[in-house]
Amino acid sequence: MINKKTHIETFFCKRLNVLICLFLVIATLAVYWQVKGYEFVNYDDSRYVYNNGYVQAGLTLKGVIWAFTATHASNWHPLTWLSHMLDCQLFGLNPGWHHLTNVFFHIANTLLLLFVLRRMTGALWRSFFVAALFALHPLHVESVAWVAERKDVLSTFFWLLTMWGYARYVERPGLGRYLLILLFFALGLMAKPMLVTLPFVLLLLDYWPLERFQFGGAETIGDSHGDSQLGSTAHRLVWEKIPLFLLTVVSSVVTFLIQQSSGAAGSLVQYPLVVRIANGLVSYARYIGKMILPSHLAVLYPHPGMLPWWQVAAACLLLVSISLLVIKSAKRRPYFVLGWLWYIGTLVPVIGFVQVGAQAMADRYTYVPLVGLFIMISWGVSELVAELHYGKIGLAAIGVAILSILMGTTWFQVRCWKNSITLFRHSLDVAGESYVVHNNLGNALLSKGRSEEAIAQYRKALRLKPDFMLGYYNWGNALVTQGKLDEAIRRYSEALLIDPDYAEAHNSLGVALLHKGEINEAITHFREALRIRPGNIVVYTNLQVALAKKTKSLKRKYREKR
Repeated sequence: MINKKTHIETFFCKRLNVLICLFLVIATLAVYWQVKGYEFVNYDDSRYVYNNGYVQAGLTLKGVIWAFTATHASNWHPLTWLSHMLDCQLFGLNPGWHHLTNVFFHIANTLLLLFVLRRMTGALWRSFFVAALFALHPLHVESVAWVAERKDVLSTFFWLLTMWGYARYVERPGLGRYLLILLFFALGLMAKPMLVTLPFVLLLLDYWPLERFQFGGAETIGDSHGDSQLGSTAHRLVWEKIPLFLLTVVSSVVTFLIQQSSGAAGSLVQYPLVVRIANGLVSYARYIGKMILPSHLAVLYPHPGMLPWWQVAAACLLLVSISLLVIKSAKRRPYFVLGWLWYIGTLVPVIGFVQVGAQAMADRYTYVPLVGLFIMISWGVSELVAELHYGKIGLAAIGVAILSILMGTTWFQVRCWKNSITLFRHSLDVAGESYVVHNNLGNALLSKGRSEEAIAQYRKALRLKPDFMLGYYNWGNALVTQGKLDEAIRRYSEALLIDPDYAEAHNSLGVALLHKGEINEAITHFREALRIRPGNIVVYTNLQVALAKKTKSLKRKYREKR
């Protein structure tokens, strides 16, 4: 009778697991399937896919070599390049399938998160709620609906595989299982260097839920032998992860050097250290706010410079208060320690202390960090209501309501990514003016033949940032489409005053001069463009055309003299 009951329970347990997984897949597809009809956006998608010749060619030997040697887009992430190449190999430049690849990775990450948490904690429903929040939260739309953010969903896939491998290793340590952890971690770093914090997260998992060591346990209080044993255990667990830390150091150094050399990292003159620290503290608080109330989400939040002192003080008060509550409840609720330190720690590489780009914060940066807060919510709320009458029913009702609201909000947020014009207009509406967004919106309008509207956007960008070289350059391109060559030449010249080494501006100025018959000046700019960027076939062809016209003109003048 006991065996029969056990078999029935096992049968229903397996069916329940399947139903839970099926729900997560269907719910995620329900909000994200619409991306199949979406376009690429002109914000990094060009560099990653549709204007990248190596990627467009698919998986070729030349492309694979380039993927492992290039620092294009201010990063070294060969696995990300290979994934985009495979998409082009399979689907060409059909943007819908590139979008869906991101969605499928997001689904895989959701299921992996469920499996890993369930394996480590044994708590099915709490693990399910964390996975559901991860799958359906609007803050994750940017990572999924933006093709160029393949690196987010791909690197997280290997992050979770590393956690899964680590759980197996803890259950039964062995060299083979440890090497599998190293492999997954290395692959993750080759997809996006944000995985540098993962070894620290593994140490947190040792504390909870794996319970490989404890702080302040009853057996160690006032016991020097217990303290010594705790120190020995902690030392062993850290030493165990030395190979992972070495990979972290190498990846961090390589990423920093690449971003410094490419100019992606903002200087301390533009963003002083005090400005970075203030923005980082406020961003920690703002991410929590947007997790609770996910509204006014944008592709770019303009960096405000130095924030008002009261915002920084309020953020510090919030962070310190939560930290004190976590410390106070650490013994009874160790998952608070894991969740809070997971959130704080995994955001460190992107919180703005090392400023990259012109944004104050970004939704995509929360893709992994929010898991920590989700764990705090799922385990904390479950424990809080467990003692209440009808607590489980109330908890289920609250969970259904929250997930329903998130699904609706996420579905509408995904719609903002339909095309570049929709995306950037929404960003301007909810996050305020940004010279980057105005410029990209202008480019999107220009690609649709709406040159006057595009020029208006370039003017707005230059009003916000008068030394914005790309604003002048793109304005010149718009004027060329209108046949206003003299004005276009002035705009290109203004761009070159700001950046004399901008090869594209030299080439475009040369083309405009060539159309006006100013051949010698055009040749000068074509040669300058080739000096800056040797081997550019387009510029080389333009130079050949200009030289041929000059030769023809000289021959004509010679015949006229005779």
